[in-house]
Amino acid sequence: MTRVALDLLGGDHAPESVVDGALLVTDPEVELVLVGPVELAERLLAERGATGRLRLVAASQVVEMDEDPARAIRAKRDATVRVAARLVRDGEADALVSVGSTGAALAAAVFTLGRLRGVARPPLAAIVPAATGPLVFLDVGATTDATPEMLAQFALAGAAFASVRLGIPEPRVGLLSIGEEPGKGDDLRKAAYDALSALPLHFVGNVEGRDVPHGGKADVVVTDGFTGNVLAKGLEGAATMLTSVLLEALRSTPASDALLPVLSEATAHMSPERLGGAVLLGVDGVVVVGHGASTPAGVASCVGTAVQAVREGLVPSIAGALSDLLDRTKAAS
Repeated sequence: MTRVALDLLGGDHAPESVVDGALLVTDPEVELVLVGPVELAERLLAERGATGRLRLVAASQVVEMDEDPARAIRAKRDATVRVAARLVRDGEADALVSVGSTGAALAAAVFTLGRLRGVARPPLAAIVPAATGPLVFLDVGATTDATPEMLAQFALAGAAFASVRLGIPEPRVGLLSIGEEPGKGDDLRKAAYDALSALPLHFVGNVEGRDVPHGGKADVVVTDGFTGNVLAKGLEGAATMLTSVLLEALRSTPASDALLPVLSEATAHMSPERLGGAVLLGVDGVVVVGHGASTPAGVASCVGTAVQAVREGLVPSIAGALSDLLDRTKAAS
């Protein structure tokens, strides 16, 4: 049985979307634990005819989106995301899922679970469905003010993640910038380029924004959390817009009945509802953070990502791969 602690009060549409998403998970080998006000959870489950279907753990506080995450996590010992992290730490849950404040999830995970060796600032890594195959894109929102040293650490963590999740022994690592040539970009990118070049990785140099959806140049694309979050949401919006335009155009064609299902299935993999959130790399536990605007399907997809990570032994595998890369880096220097 894989046990997933779910932050009941996290997200723009919580708690209803979280409960509805939890009820979409039908795997009999998954136990979901709703963490939040028990009376509220019981009422919502009763309204849906699902009384007793989920385990409930009490938590009375929530970290709001406009609060300082680190300060709020320290002050609110009974915050839902912090209680959920404690369940993972104490072995009462195998993973934490939240679609609330990214900063709060990061702070709760670091404060409660601790970091893996060599990780100063855990990044959020997303698996992006590029045209040539999936790639790892990080950071997508955990650290908005990164340093060159942090981007180098993200590169190591991303390479370890790609080797474990995507099965690529020596993943190609690219640095997101405004041009492919060395020396392109701001001071952060220029210094990070030198830092990544010194690592024992297959560093392919700079890549551009179009290389993320197209793929082919790198298996891991590294950037700071501000730029990564902006690009990730831009890609989501572009994919949604393009799909809507194509579907609307096809509805007026004679062959629409045959083409619409094909197009819907072909573009479904680009939907945030299918992507399953991002994994917080470098903490000693499985933590998945989803989009704040997640629908019930998006919440269920995040749970699926967490379950997969637990069953794959992602954290110990990442720890081993990252430790090996750190040892190689130390030997090379």
